[in-house]
Amino acid sequence: MSASVNNPFQRIVEPLDPTDPKKRFYNLSKLGDPRYDRLPFSIRVLLESAVRNCDEFLVKRSDVESILNWKQTQTQTVEVPFRPARVILQDFTGVPAVVDFAAMRDAVTKLGGDPEKINPVCPADLVIDHSIQVDFNRKSDSLQKNQDLEFDRNRERFQFLKWGSKAFRNMRIIPPGSGIVHQVNLEYLARVVFNYEGYFYPDSLVGTDSHTTMIDGLGVLGWGVGGIEAEAVMLGQPISMVLPEVVGYKLSGTPDKFITSTDIVLTVTKHLRQVGVVGKFVEFFGPGVAQLSIADRATIANMCPEYGATAAFFPVDDVSIQYLRQT
Repeated sequence: MSASVNNPFQRIVEPLDPTDPKKRFYNLSKLGDPRYDRLPFSIRVLLESAVRNCDEFLVKRSDVESILNWKQTQTQTVEVPFRPARVILQDFTGVPAVVDFAAMRDAVTKLGGDPEKINPVCPADLVIDHSIQVDFNRKSDSLQKNQDLEFDRNRERFQFLKWGSKAFRNMRIIPPGSGIVHQVNLEYLARVVFNYEGYFYPDSLVGTDSHTTMIDGLGVLGWGVGGIEAEAVMLGQPISMVLPEVVGYKLSGTPDKFITSTDIVLTVTKHLRQVGVVGKFVEFFGPGVAQLSIADRATIANMCPEYGATAAFFPVDDVSIQYLRQT
């Protein structure tokens, strides 16, 4: 979401290009606080969100101070608000969210209001990928037959979602057959840099699936939440989260030609289980990171639920930018 009108940090807003003042961003280095330079990149995403959304109501200056003071507060169970840039849903948990928004429109209509004013405040994408079943196999037309059956079985639900995609602003419905939600998110939906109402800021998200963390491999901070939390974010409310500890994982060297990406992923997972990272952010750094493709990084990040971390973050680098060009 864009910045608050009453934001006390407006002084650090700068144009990306002096010739185009309509493209702006919050330059956190202009805070003039030496603590900023010591923050992990994943925590800087939380800081930028707090600074941009600071309104002294839902997000306060004290929250910004808590994040800046992360070195001390990370072990003190300090709660801070976080407003992600967007929400991603799959149909299993996303359909109830659309139903709730439709119900709110009905309620507003009964009260004599304008139902079209009811829309998600935070952009949301719903990917339909949990409804297909395998009835046909081992034939060239199996995929098409399975998809035809999927539409027949879920016709009423799909018709409702199609209506929702046209009725609500700030909500996109990705039709069935497009792919698995996390892959679609990685290859098509992720922006890395979000542009909303003239402000540019880091892409971030919460999703209604534990493997939402896969997107962290591209440098987009994200993790899974429950359906109620996701709806709250869609309605413009921040998530209240405990400021996490961050475990740095240094990668160095070059993989031997006989080492596969699976070997690397399983080894990293084993190490993180031994260290104990439950409820923490893991952030990868070091010269070895450049040796990993986005596919490798995304697989490591996808394994977050297996080693208990909230997120496994790979900061944006040249490999990330090249992947964006390819996809």
